[in-house]
Amino acid sequence: MEKVATYVPQRRGKLIQVAIAALAALFCSLTYLFFLTAEPRLEPLPLNAAVILAQCNALHLTPGPPDDFSARKQSDRFVEGTPPTLIRNASIWTGAENGHQVIHGDILLDKGLIKEIGSVDVSTYRDVVVVEAEGSWVSPGIVDLHSHLGVSSSPSLNGARDGNSHAGLMLPWLRSLDGMNTHDDAYQLSISGGVTTANVLPGSANAAGGQAFVIKLRPTTERSASAMLLEPPYSLNGTYVDPAARPRWRQMKHACGENPSRVYSGTRMDTQWAFRQGYNTARIIKEKQDAYCAKALAGHWTGLGEFPEDLQWEALVDVLRGRVKVQNHCYEAVDFDGIIRLTNEFKFSIAAFHHAHEAYLVPDLLKKAYGHPPAVAIFATHGRYKREAFRGSEFAPRILADNGLDVVMKSDHPVLDSRHLVYEAQQAHYFGLSANLALASVTSTPARIMGQDHRIGHIIAGYDADIVIWDSHPLALGATPKQVFIDGIAQFEKPYSSAKPKFFQHAPSTPDWDKETAETIKYEGLPPLEPKRAKEEVVVFRNVGSVFLKDAETRSVEEVFTSASKDGVVVVKKGRVVCRGMCTAALEHTDALHIDLEGGSIFPGLVAYGSQLGLTHITGEPSTSDGPVFDPLSMLVPGIIDGKLMKASDGLLFASRDAYLAYRNGVTSAVVAPTSRGFLSGLSAVFSTSAAHKLVDGAVIQEVTAIHVTLSLSSGISVSTQIATLRGLLLGGGEGEIGQYFGDVAAGKIPLVVNAESADIIASLVVLKKEVEAATGNPIRLTLTGATEAHLLAKELGESGVGVLTKQRPYPSRWEQKRLLAGPPLTQASAIATLVAHNVTVGIEVTDEPEVRNTCFDAGWAALESNGAIGKAQALALVSSNVETLLGVASSNSDLVATKGGDDFEAKVVAIISSFRGYVDTV
Repeated sequence: MEKVATYVPQRRGKLIQVAIAALAALFCSLTYLFFLTAEPRLEPLPLNAAVILAQCNALHLTPGPPDDFSARKQSDRFVEGTPPTLIRNASIWTGAENGHQVIHGDILLDKGLIKEIGSVDVSTYRDVVVVEAEGSWVSPGIVDLHSHLGVSSSPSLNGARDGNSHAGLMLPWLRSLDGMNTHDDAYQLSISGGVTTANVLPGSANAAGGQAFVIKLRPTTERSASAMLLEPPYSLNGTYVDPAARPRWRQMKHACGENPSRVYSGTRMDTQWAFRQGYNTARIIKEKQDAYCAKALAGHWTGLGEFPEDLQWEALVDVLRGRVKVQNHCYEAVDFDGIIRLTNEFKFSIAAFHHAHEAYLVPDLLKKAYGHPPAVAIFATHGRYKREAFRGSEFAPRILADNGLDVVMKSDHPVLDSRHLVYEAQQAHYFGLSANLALASVTSTPARIMGQDHRIGHIIAGYDADIVIWDSHPLALGATPKQVFIDGIAQFEKPYSSAKPKFFQHAPSTPDWDKETAETIKYEGLPPLEPKRAKEEVVVFRNVGSVFLKDAETRSVEEVFTSASKDGVVVVKKGRVVCRGMCTAALEHTDALHIDLEGGSIFPGLVAYGSQLGLTHITGEPSTSDGPVFDPLSMLVPGIIDGKLMKASDGLLFASRDAYLAYRNGVTSAVVAPTSRGFLSGLSAVFSTSAAHKLVDGAVIQEVTAIHVTLSLSSGISVSTQIATLRGLLLGGGEGEIGQYFGDVAAGKIPLVVNAESADIIASLVVLKKEVEAATGNPIRLTLTGATEAHLLAKELGESGVGVLTKQRPYPSRWEQKRLLAGPPLTQASAIATLVAHNVTVGIEVTDEPEVRNTCFDAGWAALESNGAIGKAQALALVSSNVETLLGVASSNSDLVATKGGDDFEAKVVAIISSFRGYVDTV
């Protein structure tokens, strides 16, 4: 039978030992009183005096493992029948020596523990499973300090929403464990990204949202949430607690700032008062307990009564006793300041500030917290989605580390899919965090911050056998587990992997961001991002490794130049390439701007689609966004706009920070449709991400590209109604502008872009396409977006000429996305590779504005997962020419992007070449 760490068995012998210890303490206290007074007056002992004294002595014990923990021979989570496993010939990142230690050798796993590392002799073992690592990198299991896995379930269903309580601001008695869904689709997906341990927090609607629990992600034979727990409090299930044993660490969620204020229609002042009121209640209880125990230990039993405690507040009392790791959702300096004052007023410590988008601006303030500076748990580039996150910076991890603060990268799952938590560490490294600290930020550091670094987060003999074997260096783009062990148990029966280039076995050499980092601090998180035009008419790019261009007729991306010695030259005059190759004469230009690309590339400007980039500055602030359109299928539309079709071009908002950051990272244009919460969106437009406003020449590249609609199981209106409406519109049933533009779709003049996730809805659309084409005699240009389940119909979509815009990293947020194709290690092929293999025109969509800047990474990732089926040129087409074709962009983006350095996480955009504008922007 499988053993779990949740229950502590009652042992009669142990009870006797504790009783003897308590009586000895009682004897000592009475003896002390006898010699202290000339005429000792012993008070009658209550029957439970030994228990009271033991309980009082236990109040002073600090959390941690038993003193003999390192001597354990078997994990408390060991599953009987699990064979010993030898991982042979690995490159082992142990996490030791501040993350610098790498050992080349073997790892022996047995009894749920790491038994040996280095040169291992297994001659004394029977039935050893040997896994040949062949030099692959091996790391500790990935540890997520901030997750809502299981309480904010995937797919999201009404019956499985347990992340937030709306019962009040201070709710320290709630427990995430009590709402944990064990059937969440995300567990296996997260394991496939190497995640082995997660701290599952309540949501952030409350000042004190409740207690969090650390879990191992592997399924257990008991199939309960309790069986997944790692070192839960001994008292969790009301079982006997040894008062002489050190307690285990507890976790608690706090939140400040916008979230509690918004949920309870209050202010930061209300939240801070709720904190002070709650902690004052806990302090009063603690002081009563201390006074009670002082009397008991002094032998003053008369009128002592019952030990003062309150089930609702006992966890907050434990915070004051230093027994709880407080994980604090907190964004801005004003909120850090309030919480730090709170810690000093009530004498307790914060384990970590989470999200903490302004923490890098106030490192000295964080160091004033009571006890010790909190760690900072952050996203890599996900920011600006609400006012609190507006000053977030990609350079924050480096700045925080340079100031001596612990940095943790976290997922806030499902805000970010924790399957790709290591991607957050990769980005942090790309923007300047050292390799040792970047990998530690998702392994050893979060393990320490949650109080579990005595057993997880390192590859050290005696630690839990949570191991990830990677197909490349963990900090290389697209690094994917080849196998994951949790408690020594392999998690995949038949893992799949893609071949990676040899240089992916080394940590990337990241670009120089010193200037950008300094400017970020100087401008308090808002450095100028506007493009800078080169003054020189001629720009000479030297040491060019490769050049990719679009074919003028087919729009296909082709590699037109490559240099093994990386000594190529590209000459640009007034924004136009006039020479590429050797161009030795160009090196004589003394009045030209010379840019050394150090083996980098020049390729077509990328085209974004999928987010509201261009219609918003801060997604969570309505006053900074264009807002949603009226939907005639789901709401009453004012008569004044009846029959009108909304154009995104009318509501474009330029010069957002996300748009400028996208431009600085090679995304030079974007397609956006009007924001809609229903069936009919409107007409999309193409705009330049570099434009300061609409009247700039070339700001609006194309006013109308396609009509956009959404068909969904989640709309509240039947799918049959939605399709019947679409059929009627395509067959001439619309009025006014709506009828006119759907007539253009039926005539094949503009594309119909349908957001549809479900394979069932997609199949109905394929049938509808054929039906309308038969009725009109014209081919329809149909493009699917979202399309998580499109791979199930890849053959049919290819035959029907239906294109697809989809995410590189699918996730089952909703029921209609359940049948995703996960890619390695869970499946051999990815969704994108499967669609491409069936001749479907595919583009990559990015649905979050802050992540548009990373579009090039998504393209590279898609190629890496394809086992060579998608080359560099084809990968670039996924995020440029294919997007234009699918969305009806008539005039192809002619911008070119120049990068310095190698591929992926070693490259940095340094210039944008614009033939339309006739100049070069330097970045």
